[in-house]
Amino acid sequence: MALLASTGLLTSVLLMLMLLGVRPDLNELAMQPAFWFKMAFVVALTGAGGIAATRLSMPGARTSMLPLLIAAPLLSIWIAATIRLMQAAPAERHHLLWGDSWYYCTLLIALLSLPIFAAVLQIMRHLAPTRLRLAGAGAGFAAGGAASVIYSMHCPEISAPFLGIWYVLGVTVPAVLGALVGPRILRW
Repeated sequence: MALLASTGLLTSVLLMLMLLGVRPDLNELAMQPAFWFKMAFVVALTGAGGIAATRLSMPGARTSMLPLLIAAPLLSIWIAATIRLMQAAPAERHHLLWGDSWYYCTLLIALLSLPIFAAVLQIMRHLAPTRLRLAGAGAGFAAGGAASVIYSMHCPEISAPFLGIWYVLGVTVPAVLGALVGPRILRW
């Protein structure tokens, strides 16, 4: 199962490298606190998704804390986005929300999530999920979170308002797809 997960992850990384490439100024960007906030956010999304997918794969596993676990990074980014927008000059707000890549960011995260999503669903099929729609959504959320980490190595945006909209949508797309296909794919 670890091989399957690694294969999905590696496939997404290779897709990003071949189709998009790593930001040439990543070393300089890594000196900015906003970059590390972005990385903490996407890693937290990935962790929350991974825990959700794992718990939803096992009958009887405690899932009562999953909504809070998933909400924590989302609320954090939205609070940070609100503070940043309130501090910004009115002329700066538009760019903080839309950036330069809003029109493809969500799509690229969703597309990069597909190999990971397929791997997570395959792993879940070998386990025993009982709430198939939720399990599918958890698989999609985990895949979207991992894809957002991968895409972060290319993405030119680091503002919290941008991340709070376009990255969250990029993670939401595979989660919704998972909720739709979960009952069919995960049925046993």
